[in-house]
Amino acid sequence: MKKTKIPLLGFAAFSGTGKTTLLTQLLPLLNQAGLRVGLIKHSHHDFEIDHEGKDSFRLRQAGATPVVLVSKYRRAIIEEFTTQIEPNLTDQITLFNPTDIDLILVEGFRREPFAKIELHRAELNQPCLYLNDAHIFAVATDTVLNTDLPQLNLNNPAEIADFILHTFLKL
Repeated sequence: MKKTKIPLLGFAAFSGTGKTTLLTQLLPLLNQAGLRVGLIKHSHHDFEIDHEGKDSFRLRQAGATPVVLVSKYRRAIIEEFTTQIEPNLTDQITLFNPTDIDLILVEGFRREPFAKIELHRAELNQPCLYLNDAHIFAVATDTVLNTDLPQLNLNNPAEIADFILHTFLKL
């Protein structure tokens, strides 16, 4: 992964571990600390953010791509891909303006080489990802693991936010 001007931090875990739940708890804590945080979420599923009957949907169906839907509150860019290949993280990072963002959090893209915190729940009985990924530098878990990596309490978002702020970002 080439260097970005914006710090990039991923959360790697098997499905059902609670990545999205943790991120929804971390984001307000990081915002309260003064960070402007962007997020990239990788999905393996087809998804639709636009809806039939809406003007933007009709325009996209008629052949416009990308479609930019914008108001004074937010902007959405809906772009159809001509070939269905897995997206790469580097291309997604370029969508962010480095002057507007202090940190990009990433959910997914776990096979790409960038700094990650693994989420591990003992009850799911899944193998630890850090054993095969040198880019995992800490584990948020609900158990004690046999590793020299820093271990964070998966059920304590404030502890994880503090680790991101003071250890990862060194603020």
